[in-house]
Order: sequence, then C-alpha cells, then structure tokens
Amino acid sequence: MLEKPQITHIANRLTAIIRLTIPREEIQQVMGEGVSELMATIASQNITPTGPWFTHHLKFEPGIFDFEISVPVSAPVVSAGRVRPSQWPAMKVAQAVYHGEYEGLGQAWSELDEWILAQGETPAEDLWECYVISPKSNADPATWRTELNRPLIG
Repeated sequence: MLEKPQITHIANRLTAIIRLTIPREEIQQVMGEGVSELMATIASQNITPTGPWFTHHLKFEPGIFDFEISVPVSAPVVSAGRVRPSQWPAMKVAQAVYHGEYEGLGQAWSELDEWILAQGETPAEDLWECYVISPKSNADPATWRTELNRPLIG
C-alpha cells in the first residue's frame, strides 16, 4: 500500500556513501554487507547517523543496479575502504511511504511516478528509498515502511 504522496522540500545534509554497480540479482548478497560496512566505518570515526539509511539509485539499466548505500551523518566522514563522504543539496521532492514487502516496490514507484505526472511535475532520473522500518526491525513484512523519494525538476 502506498500512502498519499506529497511534494516537499528537503534541506541539505551530510551523508556517508558506498557506491555500487552490480547485477540486479546480487542485490540481496551485497546490501547487508554494505550497510554493515557503512555503519561500522562511521562508528569507528565517532560519527552518528542522523536518520535511517537509504539507497540512492542513480541510473536504471536492464539487469543492473547503479546506486549508493547512504546514511545521513552528524559530521563529514573521512574516506575509508569503500566509504566516501557526500553532501545532498536542498531539493524539491515527491515523497510517499510504501507499506509492505520489497517485491511491491516496483509497483509503488509506478504509482508515485503517475501521481507526479498528474501534478504537472517532472521527475528527475534518480530516486531514493529510505528504509524506515526494515526486516532488521521486524520480521513481519506488513510492518515494513519504505519512504520513496523522487527529486523534481524545476
């Protein structure tokens, strides 16, 4: 289920990221390891997350995920291993919260994109998913919450 979308503005923020370009079928193998590496690296630098982790999808090619595993942070991270510092600019986004299993995310994104166009807005090519309540929090997929964010052009 997709909650009612809204258009909002987000403030700029510091992030720590790991950039990955992988075959689509490897996503489940690399995601957990990447999140663990990211969190361990920021903890080793005495930096705290200022929100939940998220994935920033940059390009969409058949069979390929080109994305960043990201987390907003309280201070700039120093590059270590695959972890790099990053900063998100302030921007206008369309946002909605999806309830349920990750297999339904494709349909939820389609619904959000249709809503964006119906509002007379133009979506950017990239998007990000923020895992507000994930399988690590609760094993019941009915409780999972994924915040969908699509930057808007103009």
